[in-house]
Amino acid sequence: MQDNEIIENKELHIGEALLPVIVLVGLLAYNVFIFKDDALSGSNQFILLIGGAVAAIVGFRNKVSYEAMLAEVGNNFKSTAGAILILLMVGALAGSWLISGIIPSMVYYGLQILHPSFFLPSCVIICAIISIATGSSWTTSATVGIALIGIGKAMGIPLGMTAGAVISGAYFGDKMSPLSDTTNLAAAMAGSKLFSHIQYMTLTTVPSIVITLLVFLFMGFTLDVSDAADPSSIMSVIDNAFNISLSLFIVPAVVIVLIIRKTKPLVALLVGALLGAIFAIILQPDIVAKVAGASALDFNSAYKGVIKAMTEGASIETANADINDLFSSGGMAGMLGTIWLIMCAMVFGGVMDAIGALARISQALLSLANSVFGLFASTVASCLALNVTASDQYLAIVVPGKMFAKAFEDKGLAPENLSRTLEDSGTVTSVLVPWNTCGAYQSGVLGVSVLEYFVYAIFNYLSPFMTLLFAALQIKIKQLTEQ
Repeated sequence: MQDNEIIENKELHIGEALLPVIVLVGLLAYNVFIFKDDALSGSNQFILLIGGAVAAIVGFRNKVSYEAMLAEVGNNFKSTAGAILILLMVGALAGSWLISGIIPSMVYYGLQILHPSFFLPSCVIICAIISIATGSSWTTSATVGIALIGIGKAMGIPLGMTAGAVISGAYFGDKMSPLSDTTNLAAAMAGSKLFSHIQYMTLTTVPSIVITLLVFLFMGFTLDVSDAADPSSIMSVIDNAFNISLSLFIVPAVVIVLIIRKTKPLVALLVGALLGAIFAIILQPDIVAKVAGASALDFNSAYKGVIKAMTEGASIETANADINDLFSSGGMAGMLGTIWLIMCAMVFGGVMDAIGALARISQALLSLANSVFGLFASTVASCLALNVTASDQYLAIVVPGKMFAKAFEDKGLAPENLSRTLEDSGTVTSVLVPWNTCGAYQSGVLGVSVLEYFVYAIFNYLSPFMTLLFAALQIKIKQLTEQ
């Protein structure tokens, strides 16, 4: 990604570059108004294609060929192939972890350990630890994140709050982990050393996560969960429906260890899904047989049950109809809507890149940077704009990183200033855009729309404000030193 050339088109005016964005945002806003929560079922995907068509018309007017635009769209598809495969594997993992009793066991023991008043800050801390260890916010959400959503729902805590806490913790760890791809990419683009970059990030990241924890702690003490079901009754229902065992935690532990040992996430998730299927056959034979539509478990019904759960999904009925939603998974098929959204977003982003609109928008923002604070503000604005237009957090780091590196050097600012700003505004805000790959992924995996968790993803929207505050007050702005 960092080796990709930025496509520039000097004939393209800023108004032309912004026209597809204005059309896209306007149509998406109207779309959400009309379709509400059903907007992601297909209408938003079509609007992204309309935005791509508008961008293509602008490109034709500026002598950009159809072949060039199609080639860039193809490059975008290629860059998201790994993400799409991970999404499919997460669907398979969720299905096998459901019928094996792994997720129900996490909910069962979580209800015993976690108190509603401290649940939200606990989510932040748990996800931060896992994400630092694995270097991946995506893996964190796909493992403990799913379980925490289930625990929060059982406690009567709004799904948006729980998802916001999970995402806040996961992206804190993603930023601060030396194993994270975005952390390494931001340091590489700015020309700073990795651990120097991480150390410098603590100046803005630690205050942001502390404020986030305090806000969630306040929310926890003011939450009214009196209407929630009694935890002991929920635990009893879970215990009757599944064979609950601590041995089931071996599977998520193996996945986390694999990631820590730098195993590719796709491989680790595949191993987790297969281990979940094995544990399902051993510990939950009745459930596997029921999913397969058989009266007893044999080799054929075992195979059919686990494959069906991983591909088509499964829904386990319990004695309490109110909590049956906790034990439902769409499998790989449940991820297809998210994949569809990502593909359409890549069409829009690819055409915008091919016509030179992404570079033009960044150049326009760079031209406004007349002061040190203006340079920081322009970088933040460029990252946010790229997350909206390119629909990809990597491009939101790469394009501003390449565009602004010389400007930071000319101002006498150390490269750590740029790398930190790229992370504070490019990495963490990607999850706040519904059609961005990160927003689509987290929404699909956690089963909570971006609009539901947006206001509660406190760390994610606080981070860019924190980096601007430090720049405005000239707090710890590292200068270049003469060699």
